[in-house]
Amino acid sequence: MKTSVTELPFNAFLGIQAGSGPSELLRLPAGAHYLNHLGTVHASAQLALAEASSGECLLRSLGSADQVIAVVRRIEAKFRRPANGAITSTASLAADSLERLTEELARKGRSIVAITVDLHDDSGAHTLSAEVEWFIQRR
Repeated sequence: MKTSVTELPFNAFLGIQAGSGPSELLRLPAGAHYLNHLGTVHASAQLALAEASSGECLLRSLGSADQVIAVVRRIEAKFRRPANGAITSTASLAADSLERLTEELARKGRSIVAITVDLHDDSGAHTLSAEVEWFIQRR
């Protein structure tokens, strides 16, 4: 079983990396291949980082994905500022959501949980906010 979403083939292909400090969950390095027609980081690259970051947050919160199957059910994102250079992410799952997830998995074998993700570029600009909803069921 994977210990980080950075090990998944698609995320590795994109170059998504572990963050370099406690305030960075994941990182998308700077690169011309991530740019759009305006010379800023493409929306799809940012969405991929947001989705991966929510998965990493979920994986760390659960401790292991060995006993569950998790798939994205919905993603809602707001692009706040143009992104330039490398992008880093933060993600969070409310403590009461984790408690509810654990209880519902034990009782019903499935649950839905939302994870909040924020992306910032090298300049510190807040480039994207997202909520990623995951459907999770026991194996």
